Amino acid sequence: MGNWTWRMCYPQKKTSKSIKKIVVESRKKNLLHVDLCDGNIYDLWHVPGLFNLSHITQLALSHNKLTDLPPCIVDLRNLEVLNVFNNYIEELPSQFSSLKKLRHLNLGMNRMSALPQGFGPLPALEILDLSYNNLSEASLPASFFYIITLRALYLSENNFKVLPPDIGKLNRLQILCLRDNDLISLPKEVGDLAQLKELHIQGNWLSILPPELGNLDLTGPKHVFKAENNPWVIPIARQLELGTSDVFEYIRSETFKYMYDRHMQSSLEPPEMNSNESKKTSCKTLAT
Repeated sequence: MGNWTWRMCYPQKKTSKSIKKIVVESRKKNLLHVDLCDGNIYDLWHVPGLFNLSHITQLALSHNKLTDLPPCIVDLRNLEVLNVFNNYIEELPSQFSSLKKLRHLNLGMNRMSALPQGFGPLPALEILDLSYNNLSEASLPASFFYIITLRALYLSENNFKVLPPDIGKLNRLQILCLRDNDLISLPKEVGDLAQLKELHIQGNWLSILPPELGNLDLTGPKHVFKAENNPWVIPIARQLELGTSDVFEYIRSETFKYMYDRHMQSSLEPPEMNSNESKKTSCKTLAT
């Protein structure tokens, strides 16, 4: 999706002996990349010498059985890429933001329901994947929105009903993925994300878009706007059938602004939501 891709770890079962060998070779040969994917690792303390590899810049731990990351993960002070996709992690250590060189962080498909207070600013972080967790608007501390270096933020398949207005502070974002949450509205501050090239909001409970979204240019051949599978009001649904350019032309119109104001003043309750938990749980069984 987009220009930001993760180097895939293709499953190839590792034994405890091979894991130890990887760590020893990294130390002896000063290797910068350590791949411990699919190693049946339950606890990083069971990987002798790992936290002495302060020189490494990339650590891949996806497809394991980790339930947490120990505080001493910050001893890997030169880490630029950390991939912990598809584990059982429920929380991060409060010291996590000490990884000042971290640029890419993949925490997708875990079991996190909150981020620690003080998460951020991570002064070098550009790509953050938190997809397939149990996060909501209450899960993000205020410090999260000081990660102003972010260029790609993946929050798909979580439990967001609203997006905090502080999202507008992340003004370097080029990709924002909110697919398959429980969103009933988008804040007007999304319109402040002037560098945005991709916006994915499909599979939510959205019925209307804020007029400020018209400040963005998401209609070019290198831009992406995905909005299907939402209960849109009829005028927006009709424009979506015509195409993205028609949608943005419409939401910039005075007619739409008038309709938007009327809609927001109405007392209609949002539609009753069906839980997505069964879908998310089934996705997480991939970690077993």
